[in-house]
Formats: sequence, structure tokens, C-alpha cells
Amino acid sequence: MRIGITCYPTYGGSGAVATELGLELARRGHEVHFVSYASPFRLRGFAPRVTFHEVVTTDYPLFEHSPYALALAVKQHEVAQREKLEIMHVHYAIPHAATAWLAKQMLRPERDLKVVTTLHGTDITLVGQDPSYYTLTKFSIEQSDAVTAVSRYLRDETYRAFGCVDCDVRVISNFISPAEYHPPRDGSCRGALAPADHKILTHVSNFRPVKRVVDVVRVFASVCKAMPATLVLIGDGPERDAAEHEADRLGLGEDVRFLGKVDDVAELLRGSDLFLLPSETESFGLAALEAMACGVPVIASAVGGLPEVIAQGETGFLAPVGAVDAMAAEAAAILSDPARHARMRSAAARRALDFSAERIVPQYEALYRDVLNG
Repeated sequence: MRIGITCYPTYGGSGAVATELGLELARRGHEVHFVSYASPFRLRGFAPRVTFHEVVTTDYPLFEHSPYALALAVKQHEVAQREKLEIMHVHYAIPHAATAWLAKQMLRPERDLKVVTTLHGTDITLVGQDPSYYTLTKFSIEQSDAVTAVSRYLRDETYRAFGCVDCDVRVISNFISPAEYHPPRDGSCRGALAPADHKILTHVSNFRPVKRVVDVVRVFASVCKAMPATLVLIGDGPERDAAEHEADRLGLGEDVRFLGKVDDVAELLRGSDLFLLPSETESFGLAALEAMACGVPVIASAVGGLPEVIAQGETGFLAPVGAVDAMAAEAAAILSDPARHARMRSAAARRALDFSAERIVPQYEALYRDVLNG
């Protein structure tokens, strides 16, 4: 098949999953064409059967804001026409599903480009429900040839938010590549992250308010009272300053390390003992899955799609949003019990294999075939 993929190229779960999906599809022999304003951050170097097409916008004094969505629709149309694409798979409803529909109309009647839309979370729970975008989001979903959601929670939220959406939303989970995300085999980078006697707690996100990074620091501060520990924070965003100030206020000093944006987090996860994700909401929780795949138990909020990923008491611990004390107490209990910690490490790695690329990507291939066969 010849497939186009449009996603946001910056740090975030939707872009990561879209890119990994494209790479896996290419490994399976499909031709994949990424269309976006920048190369996706996980698209590193050359990959056979993968091509990136950049959307270039025009600055014009009449436009207060450059009309990226229109330029994207034109580029999707051009690429679909030139490369004879059969499917345009867009990730995140706004504006990608709308622009793909425009590209589809411009190709008619000569060709029928199929549009597959994958919903990832805030495109439904936040942006899509804003009055400025609601009707367009609903229209774009209903006009797609197929729609998927990354969790049962998000599928149900889509139906709730948009009423009688005239389509069937299929759940296809996010996934990991076991070749990249796996438990430690020959040592790890622990020595470069913390002193030998420290437990290492990790958090990875885009540091948006919904991630509650300040809660991460507060949970860690309580754990520090029970044992020597280091907190490793990976990523960047608007809440980084607040997290840094909280770490300073609590006197955590060099025990908190802000690494900023890191392209390859798997090795850092393999050097960790526990992963913290106390988010306000998570449509799936890809960062939690990646940690589990590396054999790291997860302390997280019991929200959104996280209960579909984390088995309570087996691969991690789920608590109400903002329950810092409960999260800290459970984190300390896990880390102070070597036998329990080892059992949870093994269970986390096994559970993550249920979301391996080998199991999930064929579901997308089957969906594509269904769409092409009408």
C-alpha cells in the first residue's frame, strides 16, 4: 500500500506513535510519505520506503497568522497525486482530518483518496470541544473513511462529546517496539544518572500543566525522606520553571536532574527504578507503556486510558489525581521491598508485550484493507 501520514512533528505521544507506525509499515513493505511542517522528531536519518514532505507556508502582510492548514491541504493533495497514495492517515483531528478531507475533494473525481483519522486525546477532550472548533471536528470525524482511538476511554469520550457521530470508532492501542524498549540486558546508564546507592525515579513528558510535573517533584520529595534517591526529569515545556522552583523550595538540590529534551529515552528508562506519571488526564499513557517495556513499574493517576495499560498492584500503582501522599507512600513501599520490586519489574515488561508493534501494527494494516475494499 501507498500511505500518507500527517502528524504534529514535535514532542508528544501522537507524533511519536504516528512516526513509529510509519516506520513499522515501511519495514513491512509499504510506501510511506510523511507530510508536515517539520520532520517528526522520531524520524531519524534515512529509512527505506519512507519519504518526508515539508509543508512551507507563505508570509504575507495581509495574514496576521500564516494559514498553515490551507498549505497543508495543498501539500497533502500534491503528494497524494504525485505519489499515487491510496490512504491518508492523519493523527490528531484538528486540523489534520479537515485538511485531508479537502485534499480528498481536490482529487475527485479522478481518484478516491481514503482518509483514516486517529484520535489521540486532547484533539477530542480539549481542542475539539472548544466552540471555535467543535463543528469542524465533528464534521471531520464523520467524513473520515475510518476513525480509530488509542483507548476505550477515548472512544467513549468521543461518542459522549460529539453525540451521534456517524461512524464507528475502532480502538487500536498505542504500541512499542520491543527491539527498542526492553529491560536492561548488559548493564545500564545508572552510573551516569545517580550515585550507586540511590534509587532512580523518572518522569518523561512535554511539561504541560496536564502532566502535573510539580506533583512529580512533591512525590519524589517524600520518597527522599525514606531512602537516598535521584529524580530524573526528561522533556521540556511551560511547567519546567514551576517544577524547578518547587525542587529549590523543597531543598532537593542535585538530587533532581532536569535533562531537557532527549530523543532516545529508552536507555534512560532502563536505568530507572520507578516511573512517575501523576497526570490530570491521559488518553492512553504512552510514556507509561514505554517505561513498563523497559521493566520499570509505574506510579500514575487512575484516569483516562491509564487503567487500560497499568495493572493495579502488579505493574504499578494507580491513585486519584493529586494524591501525592498516597503515590509517595506506595513508591517508597515498592522501592524498599526488593522482592516485590523485582516481581513488578518482570510483570511490567510482560504486560508491555501485549502492546508490541507485532500485535498492534497488523490491526492498522487490516483497517487499511477494510477501507480500500469499501
